[in-house]
Amino acid sequence: MPLLQIEDDGFRLDGHPFRILSGGLHYFRVHPDHWADRLRKARLMGLNTVETYVPWNLHQPRPDEFRMDAGLDLSRFLDLAATEGLHVLLRPGPYICAEWEGGGLPSWLLADPSMRLRSRDPQFLAAVDNYFSRLLPPLHDRLATRGGPVLAVQVENEYGAYGDDTAYLEHIADSLHRHGVDVPLFTCDQPADLERGALPGVLATANFGSRSAAHLTTLRTARPSGPLLCTEFWVGWFDRWGGHHVVRGAEQASQELDELLDTGASVNFYMFHGGTNFGFMNGANDKHTYRPTVTSYDYDAPLDEAGDPTEKFAAFRRVIAKYAPVPLEFPPARAAKFSLEAVRLSESIGLLDAAPVLGDAVASRRPLTMEELGQDYGFVLYETELPDAVPALLELEQVRDRAQVFIDGQPVGVLERESHERALTFAIPRPDAVLTVLVENQGRVNYGEGIHDRKGLLGRILLNGAPLEGWTSRPLPLTAVEDLPFGAGPATPTGPAFHRGTFDVDRPADTFLHLDGWRKGSVWVNGFALGRYWSRGPQRSLYVPGPVLRTGANEVVVLELHAPDRERKVAFRDAPELGPVED
Repeated sequence: MPLLQIEDDGFRLDGHPFRILSGGLHYFRVHPDHWADRLRKARLMGLNTVETYVPWNLHQPRPDEFRMDAGLDLSRFLDLAATEGLHVLLRPGPYICAEWEGGGLPSWLLADPSMRLRSRDPQFLAAVDNYFSRLLPPLHDRLATRGGPVLAVQVENEYGAYGDDTAYLEHIADSLHRHGVDVPLFTCDQPADLERGALPGVLATANFGSRSAAHLTTLRTARPSGPLLCTEFWVGWFDRWGGHHVVRGAEQASQELDELLDTGASVNFYMFHGGTNFGFMNGANDKHTYRPTVTSYDYDAPLDEAGDPTEKFAAFRRVIAKYAPVPLEFPPARAAKFSLEAVRLSESIGLLDAAPVLGDAVASRRPLTMEELGQDYGFVLYETELPDAVPALLELEQVRDRAQVFIDGQPVGVLERESHERALTFAIPRPDAVLTVLVENQGRVNYGEGIHDRKGLLGRILLNGAPLEGWTSRPLPLTAVEDLPFGAGPATPTGPAFHRGTFDVDRPADTFLHLDGWRKGSVWVNGFALGRYWSRGPQRSLYVPGPVLRTGANEVVVLELHAPDRERKVAFRDAPELGPVED
């Protein structure tokens, strides 16, 4: 592979003028069996490069564990890009934002209450160095200096929106170099943050989605010479629960792209293909109000969530063709989808009944946080006995993020961080009644100081003004649902419950699971965690990658936190429902 050179008058590739035409494609948001298809379509739109973040939290789920297999086989993804003739911009963090759980920072960092993320805290820097020591050596052969596709590597991510500690950025850059990165480095920031996030001697780039000429002028003022690169050209946006589905018209986005390319600048579309926040991996924002991101990361991108070309694909391809050659070949039409109505989920087990097989309870004076339990995602089940049969005022100082409260297994209320709710009143029916609080981690904050986002019940717990002590905390990570004891409890359990059904498939293909009449929960198909659903919307379906299905019998498991559809039925349909758009 040729080498990228950063010159005063722009990029060069082995001495020849070069414009980066790139698109964001996060391997961890796409089923690995689809990587080759998505990369091919990137080339067919006219791109010569793809960009990907690297999620530290998935690759290193525990300090002593590192994964680069299956859907995390980054080396394979890079090899597939090279096979397609694509270069790569690699963004390894340690922080990535990306509307991803915790901005990609592993939750175990937060087990230490003194930890300061994205800083020169020695413990944080030691963890980053360890991460790079595991991630980067296997990728050495994929660097352009060794014939691989990786042209350049990013230092941190939009650091200027968070801090201004140049010495911290220098440490990250030095660590990348120490662990074998010898291709050019770059930083990226929004135009107003360029100086705070820049690093002397490192290419500075900008992120924006409109007013291209003005923002590139700001970048040129900050850097009088060198290439102009928009590392995140925002072609759409992400959705949050309770909001609208955000779209951006293809015509407007194309005009902005044309303006950008007309300046001679390089570009990376954010996103070319968004993909999905499978499982519990969506992030959240907290600008005085906590707002979790939905499961779909469709992003109104040139490829939709299922990898099919959208109107933007054709529109952007036409613009790119004005400035660079594009392949004569067009991408295939929308792929066939699997459909099946009325799949009945005939087996059920209450979550409270199943809890003992899902996690072991830990006794302590106060409720333990998820991080103290060594847990990443999912739920924590807290229990204690109440002393008297009296009217009760329960106050929970910090609910992170949604608490369902039960007395002797009967629901008495819900408290949501998003609504700033902290107190419930109810009657205690008898002495020694069991108070149960099921707390859902709805996604760690991925932007700003809120990334120090510990989960569970934090702070004081008061009952009628007095501290409530003597708890058990049971982690429910729900990493596997294959061994649930269906049939061990009531046929129609009250409260949160798992529901299971089977269905047959003649020809596996992509599909969308619709949960009409269901309220809130999570879904697994053949053990693969699709993500969360919520009747609050806007998203009302879940993408099911075709490779998850198999010919013959298949299984779907739904965790419904409240009340299921009256007939306990779901449907697989050939189109998604991502929700209404804002007028």
